[in-house]
Amino acid sequence: MSEFLELAGLFVTAFMVALSGALMPGPLLAVTIDESARRGACAGPLLILGHAVLEGALVAGVAFGLASFLKNPAVISVIAFAGGAILLWMGADMIRAAPGLSLRAGTAPRRRLHPVAAGVVVSLSNPYWTIWWATIGMSYLVISLKLGLAGVLVFFAGHILADLAWYGLVSTGVARGRRLMTDRLYRGIIAVCGVVLLAFGLWFVHTGAATLAGGSGAVRPAAGIGADEAQVD
Repeated sequence: MSEFLELAGLFVTAFMVALSGALMPGPLLAVTIDESARRGACAGPLLILGHAVLEGALVAGVAFGLASFLKNPAVISVIAFAGGAILLWMGADMIRAAPGLSLRAGTAPRRRLHPVAAGVVVSLSNPYWTIWWATIGMSYLVISLKLGLAGVLVFFAGHILADLAWYGLVSTGVARGRRLMTDRLYRGIIAVCGVVLLAFGLWFVHTGAATLAGGSGAVRPAAGIGADEAQVD
């Protein structure tokens, strides 16, 4: 009974901490809105599937000692620069394509990543996600490992279900709103999402430069922020 209560507590806290991060605006939210407007309510769960595949691999890696590698400033800088470049490309592509987009049937599809692949790429492009897992996520895993494999699985389930709950809700809301959405509004939303991705891309590149230089812009994860987001000094 005691172990059950510990597992239940671990699930609840993992869910709440992850939800606090998922609720914060970020690149994954911008991509979710973009994909949901075109694909419908399935976009959010598909994106989170890719996100979960990546995080599952990372959980296994951190559990086997990957945390020290992820804390290396050089690694953080490489992830930040590469991730910033990817987000800049995605944002520019969304802005470029926005004027010709339409929700009506027969519109030529844009070349883009499948949502599952996008879930992996967008998550991996975020250096704050990596830092969260190397610090707060590592702390959670240490606690989880005390309860064995069941503890790790319960922690991971709570964490991913929080992401699924929020992004599934966002996708459903955007998909239902398509019935009331004009092409002009749709194009405006996609363009805004593109600008958001550009902003995050520039922020990540700045983070990479600051981390590499050891400046004051180095990131510091906050205890109340989930794995999708973090705060800067």
